[in-house]
Amino acid sequence: MSAKNLENLFPNLKQAGYRITSQADVDYNCVAWAVGDTRQWWEPLPGFYWPPGVEKEHSLAAYIRIFVIHGYSPCDAAELEPNYQKIAIYVDADGIPSHVARQIGDGKWTSKIGELEDIEHNTLGALEGEAYGIVFQIMKRKSSANP
Repeated sequence: MSAKNLENLFPNLKQAGYRITSQADVDYNCVAWAVGDTRQWWEPLPGFYWPPGVEKEHSLAAYIRIFVIHGYSPCDAAELEPNYQKIAIYVDADGIPSHVARQIGDGKWTSKIGELEDIEHNTLGALEGEAYGIVFQIMKRKSSANP
């Protein structure tokens, strides 16, 4: 997808600042990317990977459970904290998870845009809007390095 198409999909993206960091890839999605898995698509549907012990549903509780299993706990602030890695769960107007972004070492965020590219964006608000909704939950874990 061209930068212009990404900017049309996410109207706040250009003003917030971003860069495309990979080519489009259908092998993995944002949930997989957030936990560092580029080998499989994570979806609670037949034919896709979904972590054992997590409810097979598109719910905030299920998404939070995924990240708890991976060592995260809820927190209130999206700002960079030394020695912590953060993720942000976006929800749509119905409260259903629509996207997950992961913070990288300089405080910026990285996202896998569906079947499209990975991007680095300066703010979480860059992806807020009609496509992904709003950031609803921030979570963090102690980290020795980003995946």
